[in-house]
Amino acid sequence: MKLTVPEPDLPYRPCVGIMLIAPRGSVFIGRRRQEAGPEHVQGDRAWQMPQGGIDEGEDPLAAALRELHEETNVSAGSVVLLGETPGWLAYDLPPAVLKQAWKGRYRGQTQKWFAFGLVGDETEIDVLSPGGGLHKSEFDAWRWEEMDGLADLIVPFKRPVYEAVVAQFAVLAGWSEQAQRAAPSR
Repeated sequence: MKLTVPEPDLPYRPCVGIMLIAPRGSVFIGRRRQEAGPEHVQGDRAWQMPQGGIDEGEDPLAAALRELHEETNVSAGSVVLLGETPGWLAYDLPPAVLKQAWKGRYRGQTQKWFAFGLVGDETEIDVLSPGGGLHKSEFDAWRWEEMDGLADLIVPFKRPVYEAVVAQFAVLAGWSEQAQRAAPSR
């Protein structure tokens, strides 16, 4: 999935996206800090799921767990992997944002998305000083949101990616109940 290509000679930035699903089926979203820049915030469209770049040589799943911790403070031991997109989803930055974001080195991002179920306590979530303040805070607030409302909260040029992610992971909204039904009785 791609939008109009503004700069075909520029590469996409490899990235991961994370859908963190609560046992009741709602999804974690964070509100980007206003100083985050135009690639993340446009008016009231400042909410998004955690995402971030993949380091050189890093496995995408490892990058997803790292980014989840860096942005939300949620540790790998507090989540269970529920799924991943079969391929990569890409978006292009609009021309007005292209030169400002990532110093103009990328035309957009190509993202591998992972869905995790939260099995730990949500009190672990700390977007203001993740990692005990070791990581820069990217969000200034967070909340749980229903999956079908996610695409309306993101900057418009990322909307098709969010729609694809929701379509892919919608079956996971009831993961906790499904796991309880499948568990052997004691």
